[in-house]
Amino acid sequence: MKSFKVTDFNAPLAEVDEPTPQPFGKQVLIKVKAAGVCHSDLHIWEGGYDLGHGRKPLSLKDRGVSLPRTMGHESAGEIVAFGPEVTEAEKGGLKVGDVALVYPWIGCGKCATCLAGDENMCLKPASLGVYCDGGYADHMTVPHPRHLLDLKGLDPVTTAPYACSGVTTYSALKKVEKDFDTPIVIFGAGGLGLMALSLLKAMGGKGAIVVDIDARKREAALAAGALAAVDGKAPDALEQLAKAAGEPIRSVIDLVGNPATAQLGFDCLTKGGKLVIVGLFGGGAPWALPLIPIKAVTIQGSYVGNLRETKELLDLVRTKNIAPIPVTPMPLSKANDALRELQKGQLVGRAVLTP
Repeated sequence: MKSFKVTDFNAPLAEVDEPTPQPFGKQVLIKVKAAGVCHSDLHIWEGGYDLGHGRKPLSLKDRGVSLPRTMGHESAGEIVAFGPEVTEAEKGGLKVGDVALVYPWIGCGKCATCLAGDENMCLKPASLGVYCDGGYADHMTVPHPRHLLDLKGLDPVTTAPYACSGVTTYSALKKVEKDFDTPIVIFGAGGLGLMALSLLKAMGGKGAIVVDIDARKREAALAAGALAAVDGKAPDALEQLAKAAGEPIRSVIDLVGNPATAQLGFDCLTKGGKLVIVGLFGGGAPWALPLIPIKAVTIQGSYVGNLRETKELLDLVRTKNIAPIPVTPMPLSKANDALRELQKGQLVGRAVLTP
């Protein structure tokens, strides 16, 4: 089995050849057909997050991410073998040869949070591609067949990003669903932003104004159906947002998550509005504290989505024939190149490794 592993933070991924694992217990072995390269992979590769305000960066090593680690949490592949303890009922109709999306946000499976269906919020995470090996490989093991969702003919290369960027934006959009009758503002026109535009339309939203500092990405957002696209660095960005909305802005989704986007997102909201922060770019909170109660603004974090939401998302993709975001297929051997291009902001849409 060939894989590309983080062996040292901030160092190039190492190409590793090792025996293909055999599934045991409830595990399932899949042959990877697609692995999306997500912005979160950059943070794993770099080893932490910038917390701003002069604080020590949040170390992933201190949070239990051990090396070497095969990244890749947006994976889809063909089922090769089931572990000996997997029952027919647990397969849920899946069989060898089926192509499935891997739900990676796995928890301990035993706590109240996991039993309630919110494994993505478990305090003892075992997420694939983060705490356990993921899809930057030609094969990977999945702990249980319940984490595999039959693609039923959907293209694994364009569908793999639904495991993170898709369900992340879907879950964030559901948090502002009550405001779908007005334009919402979305910061970031990368893979998540373009995905959000497609999903918002399919979910019945009026539309979104997209903010991005990259002209190419603003053009991509307009091509994907954005109501307007604003340069976040423009001195009159706030005025442009108000004019494009034509009415008070009640909801903002920040897919970037840096001080500048958080500040502009907060400033453009009307009283009683909601700012949902998804992005992990880094930095410290920029708001003047008295303005939070004065404006009665809700600031809410949104972290990926649960398994139920991922199933809902795939059903939505099928029933609404949602057009995929732009993807750039790249061979597994180009994993380092994909990360560097993402780091430099050179990618529009998503790079997807195709072992």
